Formats: sequence, C-alpha cells, structure tokens
Amino acid sequence: MGPLSDLKIVELAGIGPGPMAATVLADLGATVLRIDRTVPADLGVPKGPIRSNLLMRNREAIALDLKDPRAIELVLDLVAQADALIEGFRPGVTERLGLGPDACFARNPRLAYGRITGWGQSGPLAHAAGHDINYIALTGVLDAIGRKDQPPSPPLALMGDMAGGAMFLVTGLLAAIHESRRSGRGQVVDAAIAEGAASLATAFYGSLAAGRFNLERGTNVLDSGAPFYDAYECADGRYISIGPIEAKFHRELLERLGLAPDEFGPHLDPAQWPRARETFARIFRTRTRDAWCELLEGTDVCFAPVLNFEEAPKHPHFVARGSFVDVGGVVQPMPAPRFSRTPCAAPTEPRNPSPETFARSLSGWLPQAEVERWRATLAGQPS
Repeated sequence: MGPLSDLKIVELAGIGPGPMAATVLADLGATVLRIDRTVPADLGVPKGPIRSNLLMRNREAIALDLKDPRAIELVLDLVAQADALIEGFRPGVTERLGLGPDACFARNPRLAYGRITGWGQSGPLAHAAGHDINYIALTGVLDAIGRKDQPPSPPLALMGDMAGGAMFLVTGLLAAIHESRRSGRGQVVDAAIAEGAASLATAFYGSLAAGRFNLERGTNVLDSGAPFYDAYECADGRYISIGPIEAKFHRELLERLGLAPDEFGPHLDPAQWPRARETFARIFRTRTRDAWCELLEGTDVCFAPVLNFEEAPKHPHFVARGSFVDVGGVVQPMPAPRFSRTPCAAPTEPRNPSPETFARSLSGWLPQAEVERWRATLAGQPS
C-alpha cells in the first residue's frame, strides 16, 4: 500500500534524521530494510522498549557486523536490488567500510545514494560532531526563535534534524530516483541538516532583504512580537493560541472578545502592540481553556487550544480524521500526507532483528536459496 510501494530502500541504521527519512519512505509504502549494528550504538539516553521507538516502524531489520567483509558483501547484494540507500555516518566512514558510493554504484549504477549529516560532506566543519541545536544555530534560525530580551529557544529537534534533515533527504532521494529512471544513472544525495534548515528560512531571508524582518528576537509578527500571533494563559493555567494576521480575521477576534474594531488602531502597527497584548492577556485569563474553545474554536479568528502530546490525539478533529492510531499500546501519528488512490497502511510495530526473523527480513530481496546461503555464511554473527 502507499504510492511508493514499488521502491526498495537499504537503510544503514543511524540516529535522528536518517531513521526519520526511512520512516517517511516506509510510511508511504516503500520496502525499507534496516541494517542494524550487532552491538547497539551508545545514544547517550536511556533505551526504551522497541515498540516505542517509532522511527523504526514499518520495516524489517537484520543485524550485521559491518567490519566483517562477508557482511559487506551481503549489503552490496541488497544494494544491487535497491532504488536507494540511506547512511548517516561522518564523511568517509562508508568508504572505509567498503560501502561508499563507488562500491555501491559498481553493483547498482542507478542507485540514489543518500547521505545525511549535520554539516555536509565537505567544508571546514564536515567532520565535526554536532546536534540539531548546533546546525540551526549556524543558519540564523535559532537566533530568530524566542521572545524579546530572552535567550534563543531550542525548538525540540524539529527544525534541524527532522525538517531540515530528514525531509530534505526524502525529497532529494525521490528526485534522484525519478531522474535515474530517465537517465539510468544514480548519484549521491548530499543532505546537510544545516543547509536544509537554511532553506526552510528562505522566506525570512527575503523579508530581511526587503526590510520587513527585524533581527531583534521577539519583535516580528511571527516570533511572538505581535500580540495577535501568540499563546495566552487561561484561567485554569492552560494555554490557547491565536493567529489572526489578516485584518478581517483580526476584526472578528476583537468582535468576539467584545472589543471595538478600532480598539487598538491599525493592528500591524507595532506602536499599538503593547496595549493590545496587555488587553488580550487580561481577557484570556478570565476563562478556562475549554471555555475559550467553546467560544472561538472553528471560527475565523485563527484559534486553537495549546495541547500536549497526550491531549492532541484525543481532539475531535484528529479523532474524526483518524490522524492518530494505537499500535501495540503506543499512540502515534498516522502516515502523512493522504492519497486518494494509493492510501498508506496503518503503521506496523517496530521490530528488533533476530536470527528467527533473518529469512523473513530478506524475503523479497534475494532468492530463497541465496537467503539460506547467507544465513549459513553468517551463522557466527548475530543477525
């Protein structure tokens, strides 16, 4: 099921954006085979149950020691059957393992070879360690997120790893696969998280050039500077969000709050913002979050309650659309986006590789006789 059901992807297991990209492709129907390590990597965080590691859902896995030449040969056999490969090691690591682009192209000249790193495959920082916060810091993005006179606020690992990294890798791989079907030639997709995050900020770089964006944090319309685009505390300590940027939506908000249409003058005039913010804050503190939902939700004031991860799946809108699903006791988002003719299946539980699942994981990739030969060849290795 799903529009990518004809694609096969080999994933060299990593952390963060690589697994997220593989998950998105698998969610959309691609057959993804994850090559795990025989000894799990130290991620610096406690290891939870496999069923909650949602970036491993929707695919099979085998565990291989990539320092063993026999394992490398098996991976190359799989690459020969694949449309794309995903790897997230530092530059040069797969080359040293014998799984670099040249080795893979020798087996499969049409392969899309996807590489995801923080800084890219070249440049002064290419070999330096880093995480999401570092990558978005270098792009100007982190500096722009936060309130006035407050430090920058790390936006989870969404802007860098997941959006700037994983989604740009997915886009690059699909573009490379599309092109290879025309030319018969593969290529390397060099997805740098920092460059993806910078690309996401394209509109803001344009606004800065046009003189419509202030470098001072928390002074712009979309960064908590404007009172009509922010979150406000309610009487019960919970929060709601408003975002009526357009004049007609802003007028409707004022009307529903019992304020005159010209209460604050032109709503885009920053000189009016301090008094408007004080008024909004005072009014929103007079009712509970649920009471504000009854009054404002579903109207054109651009409103939504601020929900946490436990509350969000229970919201009537998401319930009606089936946006979340419980798989093995773990509530999680359904694949997105939606397709009218080739709908995506509900996710399957994440799986750990094991000797018992080795043959099943390779079925559809290699003939049964080859699977059995590899099982015997790698009998001394965990799999």
